[in-house]
Amino acid sequence: MYRDNTKVINIGGVKIGGGSPVAIQSMTNTKTSDIDATTSQILGLEKAGCGIIRCAVPDMEAAHALKEIKKAIHIPLVADIHFDYRLAIAAIENGADKIRINPGNIGDKEKVKAVVYAAKEKNIPIRVGVNSGSLEKEIIKEYGRVTAEGLVKSALLQVKIIEDMGYGNLVISIKSSDVLMCIKAHEIIAKQSDYPLHVGITESGTLQSGNIKSAIGLGNILYQGIGDTIRVSLTGDPVCEVNSAKLILRTLGLKKGGITVVSCPTCGRTQINLISLAEQVEDMVKNIDTDKELKVAVMGCAVNGPGEAREADIGIAGGKGEGLLIKKGEIIKKVPEDKLLDVLKEEIYSELGI
Repeated sequence: MYRDNTKVINIGGVKIGGGSPVAIQSMTNTKTSDIDATTSQILGLEKAGCGIIRCAVPDMEAAHALKEIKKAIHIPLVADIHFDYRLAIAAIENGADKIRINPGNIGDKEKVKAVVYAAKEKNIPIRVGVNSGSLEKEIIKEYGRVTAEGLVKSALLQVKIIEDMGYGNLVISIKSSDVLMCIKAHEIIAKQSDYPLHVGITESGTLQSGNIKSAIGLGNILYQGIGDTIRVSLTGDPVCEVNSAKLILRTLGLKKGGITVVSCPTCGRTQINLISLAEQVEDMVKNIDTDKELKVAVMGCAVNGPGEAREADIGIAGGKGEGLLIKKGEIIKKVPEDKLLDVLKEEIYSELGI
C-alpha cells in the first residue's frame, strides 16, 4: 500500500507517512495578525478533532503573530506562503512547524535557497504545493491544457529544486477543483514519489457541493491507499471541514472512534419531524471527539425502528407524539416526543462517560 511506504515526516510532533494515521488538517479563515481571533478559532478546531492547522501569512505582521499563536495552541501550525521568501523565513523564525510554498512563485534560485536553508536549520518540513489554477505556462503549453500529468510534472520539478539544495524533509500537495483530474494526478504521483501526500479537492465549494466532491475525490484516493494528510476545503466554517474529514475517514475505516449517526429516509409511516430530529442529533454529536466507537440510530417508525436500529448502540424511533429509546435493538422505554433528544443525549453521554 502506498501510504505504508511513504517517508515518515515529523510535523511539530505529529508523524505522517510510513503508515501513520491519516491526519486531518484545516485552515483558519481569520486574519492571522488578529492573534485572539485566530487562536480562538484554532482551539475550536482542536476540540472538533483537527490534527494540523494552516494559517495564511500574507505579511510580516502575520508572520510575527505566529509566535504568540503557537503559545496558545496544542497542534502543529503550518504557515502558508506565497511569493515573498522573506515571509517564509520569518514564519520559520516565529515557530511554524511546517511551511507551504511553491518554489516556482518564490522567485530566483537564491531566494528559494534562503528559505530551504532556514527550514534546514530547524529541520522544518516544507510542503510543496501545486494547484491546477496556478500551473506553469510552459507545462500547460506542453500538454495543451491543465492535466493530471502536468500537475505531477510540476510538483516533481518543484521537489527536485529543493532536493538539489540538499533537503528532503518534504510533503507534496497537488490539488485541483476537477475531482477526476485530482484522483488521476494522485494515482500517478503515488507511483513516482515516496514523499507523504497532503490530499484535498481545492475550491470544492459550499457545504453541500464541497462535501459531495470531497467525499468522492478523497474517498477514492484514500481507498487506494494514497494520502497521509487530508483537508476538506469548504466555503464556510472550518469546523465543518474537520467534521466532514472525520466522517470520510471513519467511513473508510481509517479513523477509529467517534459517533456515527444513521437515520432512515422517512416514509408515509413517519409521524414525527424526523428530518429536524436527525439534524439535531447530528449537530449535538458532531464536535464530540472520542476514541470510543458509538453508532446512534434515528428512526422515524416505531414499527420497523427497533429492527432497523439493531446494529446501533443507541437509537430512537418515533411514533405519534412519542418515541422509543432503543439499546442494541431492545426497546428500553417510551419517551414523549419533546423529550426524545434530551433522553438520547443523556444516554450518549452516559455511554461515553462524559
